[in-house]
Amino acid sequence: METLLLGAGLLLGAYVLVYYNLVKAPPCGGIGSLRGRTAVVTGANSGIGKMTALELARRGARVVLACRSRERGEAAVFDLRQESGNNEVIFMVLDLASLASVQAFATAFLSSEPRLDILIHNAGISSCGRTREAFNLLLRVNHVGPFLLTHLLLPRLKSCAPSRVVVVSSAAHRRGRLDFTRLDCPVVGWQQELRAYADSKLANVLFARELATQLEGTGVTCYAAHPGPVNSELFLRHLPGWLCPILRPLAWLVLRAPQGGAQTPLYCALQEGIEPLSGRYFANCHVEEVSPAARDDQAAHRLWKATKKLAGLEPGEDDDDPDEEPHPQDSGVPSSLNVPSSEKTTISGPSHSFQGSSDLSQLKQRRIQVKAEPTH
Repeated sequence: METLLLGAGLLLGAYVLVYYNLVKAPPCGGIGSLRGRTAVVTGANSGIGKMTALELARRGARVVLACRSRERGEAAVFDLRQESGNNEVIFMVLDLASLASVQAFATAFLSSEPRLDILIHNAGISSCGRTREAFNLLLRVNHVGPFLLTHLLLPRLKSCAPSRVVVVSSAAHRRGRLDFTRLDCPVVGWQQELRAYADSKLANVLFARELATQLEGTGVTCYAAHPGPVNSELFLRHLPGWLCPILRPLAWLVLRAPQGGAQTPLYCALQEGIEPLSGRYFANCHVEEVSPAARDDQAAHRLWKATKKLAGLEPGEDDDDPDEEPHPQDSGVPSSLNVPSSEKTTISGPSHSFQGSSDLSQLKQRRIQVKAEPTH
């Protein structure tokens, strides 16, 4: 009996050490009031993104939930308004797998929202599931889509400076090895998915690094954030059904809750005085060194140019022009995640109702109108 009690005590003590040193996330501090500021959080209908949006709403920000599922996005808007007491939480459709959807979202946002102070790229996938595309779906959703969205919203970020861009990455970037000859090749099988996920997280870190270089002196700073080991849908979404009941209790014990996972992205978005650390990688609310591959400035610049091509940005565009809006063109590759041409992009909120076709010719006309508006 004494042996059993001793063993149980040792196990409990070991768990407490693991929990407080590896699992429990330090709380985010930073700016107390965000009244008058606007934030966009992608993938904010659940998990880390939802908890991030909740904290921003509690601090008084106007929060745009950019999500693919209308049903889940609007349900999240209802929940967040109830929990935060802030009615300035709205939903807008965004499918990062579709370049046309990214463009439609940016056009709708720029036409309806005068400010953008915080852009948090939280949405991501860890597996292709049953979807089969003619391109690298993980890289498209985790990196190319956020890259394009950042480009399209940069004029508004710059006009509202000081402003911030946060890219949610992962410690998995340490396993990433970018092969620039096969960046957009389709991903097949779980082994390729693991590699592609790590590569996309490395791309996130390199993107933040190069973006900081491109934006130096503009008042817009950017950061890569590792949320830590989190018990979220990203972890369990693609597991076999019979395995989930086994792993859920274990995940509850050794992984962070989504609220804990939101702390480092929130720190990067809100903490005062970290502007000189723009482009760096944060974990547990402090700067952390990255792998040698993630410190390669030549690779970061090469990835920047390669991603412009994958995002359909016009060749020869000047990266250093702060007011020039890129002109993306959808790759034309059919996707089960793409937005059909007849689908409308709608803002659901207390005071806005905007509809815009994803047809690119109409989008270009609207872009001209948006550029003619005075900046705020």
